[in-house]
Amino acid sequence: MPATPYHKMHPLPVDNDTDETMSAAQYLWRRLQCEALHQMAIEPMLTHVLRTWIMERRHLVDALSFQLAQRLAGPAMQHECILELFTEMFSKNPSIVLTTCADIEAIRARDPACTGYLHAFLCYKGLHALESYRVCHALWGQGRRTLAVLLQNRISEVFSVDIHPAASLGEGIFMDHATGIVIGETAVVEDNVSILHEVTLGGTGKDKGDRHPKVRRGVLIGAGAKILGNKEIGRGANVGASSVVLDDVPAYRTVVGVPAKVVGTPSISEAALEMDHCLS
Repeated sequence: MPATPYHKMHPLPVDNDTDETMSAAQYLWRRLQCEALHQMAIEPMLTHVLRTWIMERRHLVDALSFQLAQRLAGPAMQHECILELFTEMFSKNPSIVLTTCADIEAIRARDPACTGYLHAFLCYKGLHALESYRVCHALWGQGRRTLAVLLQNRISEVFSVDIHPAASLGEGIFMDHATGIVIGETAVVEDNVSILHEVTLGGTGKDKGDRHPKVRRGVLIGAGAKILGNKEIGRGANVGASSVVLDDVPAYRTVVGVPAKVVGTPSISEAALEMDHCLS
């Protein structure tokens, strides 16, 4: 059975101030604070960074904006400017905060190396790149496209993840290791997809317009795989490591090779949720 989306496990009640109170974000924020206090007690060397990045922040949006601004600040955009921009965009787009909760939950559920919410929040650059992209995507939708691509250029430099601001990504996305990932302008990645390092969702180089892959729900894409062109990767499919996909992949099928060919079916319905690369 597909995993229940995080925002449905923690639904949003009506609030007089914002119309939506992010109970999922509030729950996550409490967990981050508890885990930070625990780490400060057992590892005093972390006290300053955890106070600065967690305990002195007012809420999840404040902590997320502060951390990303710290990481992305550079000559072109100073920390204060990025902090103000991210705080504004997260506050005005509650859906981004909800997808952040789902993305963090995906890390905890799918990566056995993840020790908790705090570990995912502070140490997973795939998460940092993904939430930064979501701000760029919102800017792109507002018509602020020069700012969006300038910021995305900085995200690519810092995190080694290059997602075009116009690409459409769902929630519960897990980018494992998140080095060398490229996602093109017209790509679509639906909910609960897992992507390993050095994956490209790119064009062929000769096409124009709608020219990038459409990755449906629950797909697992192995390390180094390249999916090129406006091809559909069906729901629950499994793309083997280092494969080059040049054709559509049917739902619930495993493809491997150069060029990739169907070799069987995944051992479970949505391999991405279990990070299961095996055949049935």
